[in-house]
Amino acid sequence: MNADERRFEVLRAIVADYVSTNEPVGSKTLVEQHNLGVSSATVRNDMAVLEEEGLIAQPHTSAGRIPTDHGYRTFVDRLHEIKPLTSPERRAIHAFLEGALDLDDVMRRSVRLLAQLTQQVAVVQYPTLTQSTVRHVEVVTITPARLMLVLITDTGRVDQRMVDLGDVIGEEDVSRLRTVLNSAMAEKRLADASASVAELPEQAPPELRETMSRVCAVLIETLVEHPDERMVLGGTPNLTRNVADFPGSLRQVLEALEEQVVVLRLLAAARDSEGVTVRIGMENEAEEMQTTSVVSTGYGSHGTVLGGMGVVGPTRMDYPGTMAAVRAVASYVGEILAGR
Repeated sequence: MNADERRFEVLRAIVADYVSTNEPVGSKTLVEQHNLGVSSATVRNDMAVLEEEGLIAQPHTSAGRIPTDHGYRTFVDRLHEIKPLTSPERRAIHAFLEGALDLDDVMRRSVRLLAQLTQQVAVVQYPTLTQSTVRHVEVVTITPARLMLVLITDTGRVDQRMVDLGDVIGEEDVSRLRTVLNSAMAEKRLADASASVAELPEQAPPELRETMSRVCAVLIETLVEHPDERMVLGGTPNLTRNVADFPGSLRQVLEALEEQVVVLRLLAAARDSEGVTVRIGMENEAEEMQTTSVVSTGYGSHGTVLGGMGVVGPTRMDYPGTMAAVRAVASYVGEILAGR
């Protein structure tokens, strides 16, 4: 191998050892534990070049070196393919997710699984309503003057909203309302469904027009124009096990995760790109996340991306293993939602 390839092998060995031990790595250790095929002096020279290039750094006066954000980025960029999970791992993932009862259960199981597989914080975004198709609208009488609307999407997401009518309505009219709403919305993307719903009050018979107006206003404003972005978080204790990886910033990271907005933005970016996205340290726009790495991807079915999922952890992360886990779980979640 040429000098550049050899130096990358040295970098790869430093990344592997540091991720595994959380201890700075010295040239003696590299020569003893990795089959680099060169002398300790050559490894020291290679480490000096890697340090000059900003790929590794000396954290204190010890002889060891640790990877920098730039070093991790170089390592990740040269992973030519994501290592596949083993057959038993894939079977276990599929069996665990396949047992889910409904969409909420799929989301909960996915986040628990990702956190266990990666030993990091896992985040799974619910399927976004804007990407969903309406499967059915149910209208339920709560009182003669109050209705509950239940919107069910093709991804299994269920949203409920109350509508105060200001007047009483009989069961026959509730049935008419249900039929009209389903005719206008069923099998349509939410954006298209909203356009259809907006026209309904004008088409309604006079005795139903006021009721239809109130129902349609709730559907458009709450379910279509402002889709409720929800996410599930799991494995937060995994961060606190590695406090040293977040010098003085662990509280900031935890607060950012609680706020959700920052994480949803990261997942949205991953959703729009193909494959698995890795953001390392300072590559994260949000200042409070700049001591973390975020590995994320979109999930979906039939070419439609429904949401994002990923993992948040320290920059000292098993990138190949984490990327493989994120990709595998996303793939199975897409398959399971498509089959429901």
